[in-house]
Amino acid sequence: MEEILNQYETVHASDATIWFKAGKVEDFPTNRGGCIKYKNKQIAIFNFTRRNEWYACQNACPHKMEMVLSRGMTGSADDIPKIACPMHKKTFSLIDGTSLNGDDYKIATYPIKIVENEVFVGFVD
Repeated sequence: MEEILNQYETVHASDATIWFKAGKVEDFPTNRGGCIKYKNKQIAIFNFTRRNEWYACQNACPHKMEMVLSRGMTGSADDIPKIACPMHKKTFSLIDGTSLNGDDYKIATYPIKIVENEVFVGFVD
């Protein structure tokens, strides 16, 4: 199971060498998540229109190892955008992937950019 999580590593926009076209803006639901596949990774993408921002993270829940985060609930905690796993309600920052429940779990996050109505996710590999 650890091998699932080991393939995910946070990427910062300044480090991205590949900008993968994930789809058009209208392909992703507002204030909810969608999922794409990049190589062997499932990536959750969130069009957080309430904040006028986009986020991407691994789709794998680090607690149950299920590909479910794209189906979680978005929200904010102390003005930090978050995703709550639909299986166990543990919450993670969409900024840096840290657990907002005080657990040791963490998720990988990825940069997003919108260019001419198209959504791109940044990767290093």
